[in-house]
Amino acid sequence: MEKLIKEENKKMKRLKFIVDLTEAILMQSPLSIEEALQLMDNTKKAVLNLFPDKEDVYELIYTPRFKRIIAERFTVPGSFSGRN
Repeated sequence: MEKLIKEENKKMKRLKFIVDLTEAILMQSPLSIEEALQLMDNTKKAVLNLFPDKEDVYELIYTPRFKRIIAERFTVPGSFSGRN
């Protein structure tokens, strides 16, 4: 049982590292929109390799987070003000 807990903790640390690194790259690296979307897709694949049965959780938590960063980075400020 202790071995399973240690393995799960190891996987969780790796998940955190992958997500934190992806967020940092999306926010700070000079990427094109295509590269940013590819990074998001590659991150999903890496996370699902760690947790294959958790795609729904990934889509609920991480996809919106990455999309928000991409939208903030690639949207011209004021272009979608919602004003008529």
